[in-house]
Amino acid sequence: MEFPGILSHASNPRPAKLAADWARTARLNPHDVLLVANGAGATRAAAAVDAALAVFEADAIVSTGFCGALVPGLAIADVVVASSVVTAVRPYPAVQPTCAAAHHTGVICSIGHVAQSASEKAGLRASGGAAVEMEAAGVAERAATRGLPFYCIRVVTDLAGENMANDFNAALRPDGHFATMLILRGAVRHPWVRLPELIRLRRRSVRAAWVLGDFIADCRF
Repeated sequence: MEFPGILSHASNPRPAKLAADWARTARLNPHDVLLVANGAGATRAAAAVDAALAVFEADAIVSTGFCGALVPGLAIADVVVASSVVTAVRPYPAVQPTCAAAHHTGVICSIGHVAQSASEKAGLRASGGAAVEMEAAGVAERAATRGLPFYCIRVVTDLAGENMANDFNAALRPDGHFATMLILRGAVRHPWVRLPELIRLRRRSVRAAWVLGDFIADCRF
């Protein structure tokens, strides 16, 4: 879901064969790019980098997609460019692209689960984080190992003060995908709260993906 906006600015997108869930090669501004999606979590993201670098000679690696806001000043579809990515093991510095489009800069916390409560987000904010997500840790580690420049660009789909009614962590499978039927069954049991949240998240994600694509197309790496 993160890639439609980016692909709208790309030319000659084509399916790429590699060991990942989804991959496309394309031309984006002056760059040949390989876009890869491989499910949620650092392990799946690291595997995507390994698969990509086996077939594509990259000059840099960009971790991109959705994130949760940790600071109250971030709104839905705001872009956050990482100054660094903090993981459970260590921090990783991030290079910042040149871009005139509006965006925020800050520390991105990369954790192993969905941050579902406002209280957990407040704790991450207290440690200095501006946004939270699940994949950048794996991408940053692989970039550091390979000695490649690492960028992290994220777009907000949930706010710092929000609690999630749907239990996405319980529905996260080992393959990095969310069990859709499990989420829907839980939503049907609590239709007045959970179903509207799913619809709202879907709308936010669609909007955020297009904002993210416009921003990345305006960046110079």
